Amino acid sequence: MTRSSSFGPLARTVAFLVLVAVVVAAFAIAEPRYLTKSNLSAVTRHMSANGLAALGLTFVVVVRRFDLSFPGIACFGAMTVGFLIAAGQPLWLAIGVGLLAGAAIGAVNGWAVGYGGLPDIVTTIATGSIAAGLAFVYSGGRTIFQNFMLSGILDLNDVRILGINLSVYILLAVAAAAHVLLHRSRFGAAFHATGENDVSAWFSGIRTKMATLAAFVICGVTAVMAVVLLLAESGTADTNDGAGFLMPAYAGVFLGAAILGGASIPATLAGTVLITILLDGFSLLGVPYYYGDGVVSTILLLGVLAFDSRLRGAVERLAGFLAPAAPRRAP
Repeated sequence: MTRSSSFGPLARTVAFLVLVAVVVAAFAIAEPRYLTKSNLSAVTRHMSANGLAALGLTFVVVVRRFDLSFPGIACFGAMTVGFLIAAGQPLWLAIGVGLLAGAAIGAVNGWAVGYGGLPDIVTTIATGSIAAGLAFVYSGGRTIFQNFMLSGILDLNDVRILGINLSVYILLAVAAAAHVLLHRSRFGAAFHATGENDVSAWFSGIRTKMATLAAFVICGVTAVMAVVLLLAESGTADTNDGAGFLMPAYAGVFLGAAILGGASIPATLAGTVLITILLDGFSLLGVPYYYGDGVVSTILLLGVLAFDSRLRGAVERLAGFLAPAAPRRAP
């Protein structure tokens, strides 16, 4: 039996569930309020926002690219939605325009990287910074709150169905659609083929540039969807809304991929659950956010090291090289 087969999907799933149980038990012992109904409700709300941002990022990671612009896109989308709500526009129109703005900036990223051949990291840093700067145009940097109470956006945070927040159903619905698109459709196969070998995929007739463009567009759209949930929770729109998506989203995607053996929608959801549980636990314990981010980053690195077969093999080879040689027997 090979090493990979002995550490298959079932073992990875069991390891993930055990890890979640251990983390939850540790926080529950350290802080009894962790398992209260109100805190668990807060965990699900935060998980929904982080999960939506991570779902779109999954498409970009599958095509082997990086997107550092989606926090800036979220900031711009938040202020766009807030500005239209304050102007008295219907909620559906405000959210729709915000989503179009996210898609447009994502399209710029995808066109520049996919068709223009520009480096993804530099390009998305630039567009993300521009988007974050444009967020200040609407109000000069002031928080927008007018008409929020009457717009209906707060219902996205307050409404519960069968005792579960509406935002969780939104996350699951988007995840289901993303799963079908990425794992059950011909267009989804183009994402995977582009990520595995874009040259071979192109010679096979796959529109790799279009797949790259679509991945960035999806990432921009889900970033705005995520920040809409933040607006619903806070009841205001601020230029900094969405700026904190970067670390949880990347940690959710890569930690989930490390645990479950590859980037996928279920892996992203699993990683998001674990990261949100950690961040909420640290917040409840009063740990400063910078310590929480450091611990989450360390756990991300340890998770990749523990579950990535190539890294584990390298560590084992290094340990074997450093181990003292066995004494030779006398002839």
